[in-house]
Amino acid sequence: MVVHATPAPPRHPNIVILLADDWGFSDVGSFGAEIATPNIDALAMAGMRFSNFHVAGSCSPTRAMLQTGVMNHRNGLGNMPETIPDAHRGKPGYDTVMNFRVVTVAQLLKAAGYRTYLTGKWHLGSDAKRLPHARGYDRAYSLADAGADNFEQRPIEGMYATAAWTENGKPATLPRDYYSSRFVVQKMIDYIEADRASGKPFLASVNFLANHIPVQAPDSDIARYAAMYKEGWTALREARAKRAAALGIMSQGAPMVTMATTPDWATQDAEERAAAIRVMQAYGGMATAMDREIGRLVAHLKATGDYENTIFVFLSDNGPEPTDPFNRTINRLFLNSKYDTSTANIGRRGSFSAIGPGWASASASPLSGYKFTASEGGLRVPLIIAWPGHAQIRAGTINDGFAHVTDILPTLLDLAGVTGQQGRWEGRPVESIVGRSLVPMLAGAEGSVHGDTPLGYELSGNAALFRGDYKLVRNLAPTGDGMWRLFNLKADPGETNDLSAAMPNRFAAMRADYANYAKANGVLEMPAGYTADEQINRYAFERQGKPRLIRFATWAGGIIVLLAALLWWRRRRRRV
Repeated sequence: MVVHATPAPPRHPNIVILLADDWGFSDVGSFGAEIATPNIDALAMAGMRFSNFHVAGSCSPTRAMLQTGVMNHRNGLGNMPETIPDAHRGKPGYDTVMNFRVVTVAQLLKAAGYRTYLTGKWHLGSDAKRLPHARGYDRAYSLADAGADNFEQRPIEGMYATAAWTENGKPATLPRDYYSSRFVVQKMIDYIEADRASGKPFLASVNFLANHIPVQAPDSDIARYAAMYKEGWTALREARAKRAAALGIMSQGAPMVTMATTPDWATQDAEERAAAIRVMQAYGGMATAMDREIGRLVAHLKATGDYENTIFVFLSDNGPEPTDPFNRTINRLFLNSKYDTSTANIGRRGSFSAIGPGWASASASPLSGYKFTASEGGLRVPLIIAWPGHAQIRAGTINDGFAHVTDILPTLLDLAGVTGQQGRWEGRPVESIVGRSLVPMLAGAEGSVHGDTPLGYELSGNAALFRGDYKLVRNLAPTGDGMWRLFNLKADPGETNDLSAAMPNRFAAMRADYANYAKANGVLEMPAGYTADEQINRYAFERQGKPRLIRFATWAGGIIVLLAALLWWRRRRRRV
């Protein structure tokens, strides 16, 4: 009698998502950076780099698309709480939180037998029904806000009242030795090990605060860059462009613009240069600190035997942050009263700093624009996908085909052999996944899985339409003039040569494509005079500035009344 053994069912791969915050296109060593990112680079060599990958121009819309595979106006993030104009609040698609008409990657994988974990920044809703623990994650230690301090449980002063950290939906207290990148990785390791006996595969979504404002890093990491950045942002932008070309990330000699918002390094005085050099050193240190923690997580997975059966996805949520928090007198006075803003303290505990538009232009090199804009520097970011033990992904290669953040979820489901939702979930209709699996590209197929299909985008009035190698784009003030332009991204990724006049038929056809996208997704035009920067300042004033002024006025009024009463009493005594 011959006994045939029943083969064991195939084991689903583990999935690790490594989401960086505000990293520009060339902030990774393997994309052209001088910043030390050896562990991210090792994942790049074990997998595939995507050099034409696009997200949204700010964090929440990207995060919602990453979670759901659904476009931002469909998933509720037509705009963020901090940047939405009052006229748009409550309109369809402008929930400012991830709505309940979408299904998250955690819900889909959990239904397929996965353990699901999230640590770090969430920013997709702060009430109990919208926190990650309620959206499919078994365990989650998350920050509901756009950012917070990296060394202590402290909010971005003037923007939020508290640093809204929760664990499994309940308010949480950070440890005394907290540093953001170290903490979110250690917590993830703890979660993975706590449930290891279950034998189930895991989804680990690690959402770093690095390198969001405030730029902060351990002293030793800042010191690593002590001799660097003294030539300024324009020199760094050019050096990165050359390295990106040498690596094959960009074509040799691709044209590049100098952005109007980039200051002239030569005109900066000695004090301004010293502060600028220091903040970029801190920025490099913050990135390296994050990379080291990624290396620690990878080393742990190697030690536990999980590494080769783990899919790794590394990406940034948008391009680099150009905002200068000190650009208004009232902001400067307030921040100086709350933080030690001396040059020597930049990047350290108790500091508050940002790289500003000059260094942001270098971070996005060789692209034009940065965070908030619809230019390539705001939307095109590094993407690495690796599965070290699987031959399906061609290791050490670069793919220049167009890819989009909504593609990540269907790609992961495809690789894991998990069925997605088809417009229904748990007996109710939901938004269908619109992204496309990148597996053919991972296997070496040339071109994009999107082919010539148009893909639209809009956020805060800045808009784009991608179709094949071409991009239609519009940026509102202060980074644009509201005019539509047409570029061939394959030949001109830096968006230097407007083809709208030379290719009128394509220009008109893509304008029509965008109009169809805007109508289908309920895109609203921005109110006259709107800018994201102005709206952020207004949000901060309404949430924090006004209540502080009211409290101050009440306190001052009480003092005045008390002094008046005292003066009246003294005068009365003299009369007696």
